[in-house]
Amino acid sequence: MNRLPLLPLAVATLACASVASAQETRVPREGGDLIVRSSGETGYKPSGPAPAFTELDGDRNGVISLDEANGYALLANDFIKADANRDGRVSKREYERWAAQP
Repeated sequence: MNRLPLLPLAVATLACASVASAQETRVPREGGDLIVRSSGETGYKPSGPAPAFTELDGDRNGVISLDEANGYALLANDFIKADANRDGRVSKREYERWAAQP
């Protein structure tokens, strides 16, 4: 009896179980849901240093909105965490604090 075809099924089952164990919350937003993972992982890996605050503050009003945060996937995915006072925007101080985290 050939058991080799069962190997991919077993691997897929284990993968699904490990993904299911990580808790996540979906926050509906325009352009797609924001996924907040309780594991602390963003799902994105930086390819270099975070852009300067002024590069993301497109309208130069001193804060980064959620729309502006979409210019940097790591920040967009972690927007709720970066917005420490939960006012719906990220100030320069909040951004610098967020960017300094490992």
